[in-house]
This record gives sequence, C-alpha cells and structure tokens, in this order.
Amino acid sequence: MSLYQKLTKVMDDRDVEGYVELIHEDAEIVFHKSGNKFTKSEWASMVVGMMGNPKFVNDASRCVYENDEILVSHDFMSYPDDTKEAVMMVCMLKNGQIIRMETGATPLT
Repeated sequence: MSLYQKLTKVMDDRDVEGYVELIHEDAEIVFHKSGNKFTKSEWASMVVGMMGNPKFVNDASRCVYENDEILVSHDFMSYPDDTKEAVMMVCMLKNGQIIRMETGATPLT
C-alpha cells in the first residue's frame, strides 16, 4: 500500500495514532500561508483536534504524484467554521514516513 493510500485510510478512519505513525520523528510541517512550522509532537496535538471534529472533512482527494522520495496530493477540505479550501500538500519522504510536509491552501467561495 502506498503512503498516499495509508494517509487517506487513516484520515477517513479518523485514526490519529495511525496518522502519527506515518510522520517521521524528525519531521517538520510547514504552512505556506502563515509560514508556521511544527514538529511531529506539535502537529500530532493539532491532528487530535482536527480528527475529533466531525466538521473537519476531506471532501475529495487525489494523488498527483508519489514515489519513494516525494508525495504530492490535492484535496478539497471543509472546516468547522464552514469555510472550504483547495489544499496542495507536498511531502518529502524518508524510510516510508513523512519527514517534511508543506501545505498551501486556496479559499473557495
């Protein structure tokens, strides 16, 4: 199973533990819009809140490209404040885990 498929499954199942296992210990997560950077543990805390909220929904997802070094996906997301965004995610991979993740989002009206 590809990392994209694993990531999609844990997101669909709202499996926080499974999601966190896909993140490398030395990972850095970057939000393009704000420039904020998070460690694995900081990101894991945020993921608990996201997956625990039924209004945080991945409406559609597709894998743009994946190999052993990189994963690129595009998603349409709905959020608890009733906003929607198109989200591009680029992940650098190491040993089958995400070592760096950067997201860029475009608000949808």
